[in-house]
Amino acid sequence: MLNHNRISTLSKKQHISIGIIWLFNICGILGILLGYEQWFLGLTPLHLLIYLILIFWNDAITKKLIVALCIPFIMGMITEYLGVNYGLIFGAYEYGANLGFKVWGVPLIIGVNWTILTYCTAAVANKIHTHLVISSLIAAVLMVALDVIIEVSAPRFDFWEFDNGIVPLQNYLGWFIVAFVVHMLFQRLIKAQYTISIHIFIAIFIFFTTFLFF
Repeated sequence: MLNHNRISTLSKKQHISIGIIWLFNICGILGILLGYEQWFLGLTPLHLLIYLILIFWNDAITKKLIVALCIPFIMGMITEYLGVNYGLIFGAYEYGANLGFKVWGVPLIIGVNWTILTYCTAAVANKIHTHLVISSLIAAVLMVALDVIIEVSAPRFDFWEFDNGIVPLQNYLGWFIVAFVVHMLFQRLIKAQYTISIHIFIAIFIFFTTFLFF
């Protein structure tokens, strides 16, 4: 009976989480397409925080999980700081207003974004291959692929913009190298929960792919 209840609880939790992910995603797409762009884009930090809360809710909250999630947050914030202030790693760019409060030019929510993307791509990559190096390479490729799509809409959404409006090749190389190092450290510590991860990853992919055309 206890085992049955445990399985039932987890299943219900996952269904609720998936519903929340797609509710926010679809509402965001429709809201922007219907002309309420500024209002919905201003909620971007809240949207990302909800994803992070759902990750915690669906995983076992342990010291190891918290340490693992701190890796992409800290490394993401450091590399973004170097990029924004010195043009290092990713190139010369600056952040807009829609990602919220900034520390030394970098929105805190960007660290959360690095954390979410690392967690989700780690889970997807581990489904493809379990070897640490190969899985980390796959996850880094997934993060770069997503960044390629996001870069198209980032200036329009006032997220960030590169100097002269041109995204340099350096940005993608920097993303790949940093993401690979982050994953090598992250995946040594934990195995990310797949069900929640694949829905978040696909939701983000669909959101930004939509605005390649509209």
